[in-house]
Amino acid sequence: MSRVHPAGPRHADVLPEEHPLPPAEDLNALEPQIWPRSARRENGVLHVGGVDVRELAERFGTPLYVYDEEDVRARAREYAAAFHDGDVHYAGKAFLCTAVARWLNEEGLGLDVCTGGELAVALAAGFPVERITLHGSNKSMAELEKALDVGVGRIVIDSFEEIARLGYLAEERGVRPKVMVRVTTGVEAHTHEFIATAHDDQKFGFSRNTGAALEAVRRVLALSRLELVGLHSHIGSQIFDTDGFEVAAHRLAELLVQIRDEHGLELPELDLGGGYGIAYVTGDEPHDPKAIADSLRTIVSRECRAYGLAMPRLTVEPGRAIVGPGGVTLYEVGTVKDVEGLRTYVSVDGGMSDNLRTALYGAEYTCTLASRSSDAAPMLSRLVGKHCESGDIVVRDLWLPEDLSAGDLVAVAATGAYCRSMASNYNHVPRPAVVAVRDGEARVIVRRETDEDLLRLDAEVGV
Repeated sequence: MSRVHPAGPRHADVLPEEHPLPPAEDLNALEPQIWPRSARRENGVLHVGGVDVRELAERFGTPLYVYDEEDVRARAREYAAAFHDGDVHYAGKAFLCTAVARWLNEEGLGLDVCTGGELAVALAAGFPVERITLHGSNKSMAELEKALDVGVGRIVIDSFEEIARLGYLAEERGVRPKVMVRVTTGVEAHTHEFIATAHDDQKFGFSRNTGAALEAVRRVLALSRLELVGLHSHIGSQIFDTDGFEVAAHRLAELLVQIRDEHGLELPELDLGGGYGIAYVTGDEPHDPKAIADSLRTIVSRECRAYGLAMPRLTVEPGRAIVGPGGVTLYEVGTVKDVEGLRTYVSVDGGMSDNLRTALYGAEYTCTLASRSSDAAPMLSRLVGKHCESGDIVVRDLWLPEDLSAGDLVAVAATGAYCRSMASNYNHVPRPAVVAVRDGEARVIVRRETDEDLLRLDAEVGV
C-alpha cells in the first residue's frame, strides 16, 4: 500500500485535534531523519554544525534560521551522484540566496528559477547561465527578455500567450532558446490541494487530457526561433513514493509517441519535476536519492521500451529534499500560558511571519527545548507566534517539558524549505537572519532586517 504524505495533515490517519499523539519516551532525543545530520546534544544543549545554539542566539538574535551547510551540500552531492546520467536542477523557490546558489553550483547542480528576482539572485551568485532553467506560470515580458539576454539553458513554457511572446522576443533578438512544454498529466498526487500541481483544475501547464499540450507542441514547432527539447511535468510536493510518477511517465510517453507520429520528432529530454518528501515528524520515511533515481529510471525506461521510444535524458528538480532537513529555526520563549484542561500555549518571538506553512496548509513540525535538556514531565503544548491572528501557530500539537519558561530557546526542525522563502513583514516584524554553520563556525548569509529596512520603502517618511 502506498503512502503519500501531504504538506499538512496526513490523509487517512489524522487523529482528531483533541487526541494528539502521545509524547516521546525522551523529549530530549533528536530523531536523525528529522534533524540536520550534525545535530547533537552536548551537555544537554543542542549543537548544529558544531555550534552551540545559545551562542547563535546571543550573536545573531532570534528568531534565527540556521542552515547546516554540510548537510545541504551532502544532499546535493547525493542527488548529483544518483542522477549521474541525467540532470539535477535545484528548485530555487524552496530557499535561495547567493550563498546557497554558490554551494549548489560547487556541488554540480543546475538551478530552477521562476521569477526575475530569483534569476537576479542566481546571476549575482555567478551561477552558470547554461545550467539555469526559467519556470513560471505567468512570466512577464521583462522576465523573458532577461532570460533571453543572459542565455538561460531552458525555458519551460506554461501558456499559449507565452509561446507567442517568446517567439516574438526570440525573433527580435535573433536567438533560439531551448524550451520545454509543461504538461499537466491529470495525476492527483495525494498531497495538500495547494501543492498538488498535475491535475487539470489548476493554473499550471497544458492539459494532456484536453489536447492542449499537443497543440502547444504544434505552436512551438511552428516557430523556427524556438527549439523544443522536451516535456516537463511536476505532480506536486512532499511525496513519499513514486506511484504518481509512474502514472505521469506513462501519460507523457503516450504524448511523446503522438509527437513522434505527427511531427517525426523524438524529444531528447524529459523533466519529471521534484516534490520528494522529507521527514517533519515521527513516522515520516523519505526515500534516499538513489532509490528515487533507480525507480524513476526504471519507470521511464519501461515506458519508452513499450512505446518504441529512445530513452530521453532525465531531469529532476528537488528543492525541499536538499535544503529542508538541514534547516532549523531557533526561537526564544516569551510567555507560557496554561489553558486549564486543554493545553499550554508557548509563545515565541516569531511566528507566521517566519513560518507561514502551518497557517497556510496545516504543516506539521517537530520542536524541542534547545538551550538545555530537561527531565520534567511532558506537557501538551501549542507553539504560537506573536502576531495578531489566532491562526498564528508554528506547531499545533507537541509535547514540551513542563518546566519550560520564558527565556528558554526552542528549535523547530526541518524548516530549511519554504519558511524564509514565504516570510513576510506582517505586523511590521523584520524578517530573521539566516546563518550557515559548519565545522564549529557560523556566518550570516542573509542579514536580519531592521526597522530602517521596513521604513526604507515608505515614500513619505519624514514628510
